[in-house]
Amino acid sequence: MEKKPKWMELPRCVVIGHGVLSEVSNVCRTLKLVGHAAVIVDGITVRIAGKKVADILRDGGYGVSIIKTESITGSEIKRAAKNAGRVRSNFVLGVGGGRVIDMAKVVSTRLQIPFLSVPTAASHDGIVSPRASVNRSGRSVSVTAQSPLGIIADTKIIASAPPRMMLAGCGDLISNYTAVLDWQLANKVRGEEYSEYAAALSEMSAKIIMDKADALKPAQEESVRVVLKALVSSGVAMSIAGSSRPASGSEHKFSHALDRIAKKPALHGEQCAVGTIMMMYLHGGDWRHIKNSLEKMGAPATARELGISDEETIKALVNARRIRPERYTILEHVRLGKSAAEEVAVATGVIEG
Repeated sequence: MEKKPKWMELPRCVVIGHGVLSEVSNVCRTLKLVGHAAVIVDGITVRIAGKKVADILRDGGYGVSIIKTESITGSEIKRAAKNAGRVRSNFVLGVGGGRVIDMAKVVSTRLQIPFLSVPTAASHDGIVSPRASVNRSGRSVSVTAQSPLGIIADTKIIASAPPRMMLAGCGDLISNYTAVLDWQLANKVRGEEYSEYAAALSEMSAKIIMDKADALKPAQEESVRVVLKALVSSGVAMSIAGSSRPASGSEHKFSHALDRIAKKPALHGEQCAVGTIMMMYLHGGDWRHIKNSLEKMGAPATARELGISDEETIKALVNARRIRPERYTILEHVRLGKSAAEEVAVATGVIEG
């Protein structure tokens, strides 16, 4: 039986470096973008980079509307899309962190116009991926969107972000290891389609971070450049696979479960990284290497360092398999109960015994 044709959306232009925000108009012209730009920001990123992007675009002859957003809910998406459509925007720029860029993805997808990713932090691979996290009834749901046509990542701006943000990006990348293992398991047990190329690219992105764990410094632009390149590669792996499989598995389920259970969740990438320690243990892999790498770079490696209680950790570990149950992972394979979950968390040092 012939397989369905697979469409791959890949970025056409990736610009990473010191002060490259000034190249916004040039990048748009290179990509043959004309007319009106909708610049999506939040209350913080409008000051950090959003207003400057808007000014540069206006100087370059583009019409510009700035659209502020503080959340990514159905009503906010509808409002932002309506505002962008009212002025007949020809393309969208997301200037900010994950939430802002996800909003730009969804709005541009809804309006069927291109979007450019202009990250102000390197906190996760959403700056490149064709997926977006949308809040529905207080729960984060992953939806299909479009990949950015271009990425403009100014290392000067991103290096000035809180150090925790880049470390979360490193954690999100390291989690690719268990995501790929889960994907391979699903292929073996359920015959799920598997791409060796996408998996290899995803693992390479994680390996880059692991190999440089003791040298990555959030405030240094060279470190930011390394992390950004790995995030781009991870996002491209998802585009090649046609799903988030290469970079999202059991560790992401654990993180999403924590978002629902914990009184005060940590950053997405931080939670995924701690989840990776435990999922690697379940896979029988070298979980100690994962944990040591996180410790070397100064990222959280325990529940206490996340600010999450032992009880919340165990509950999330037990309930994680209920997140996206159609996605087969090691959690569906072993189906942890409370006592087994506690054993895993203690054995890996994620919680104290």
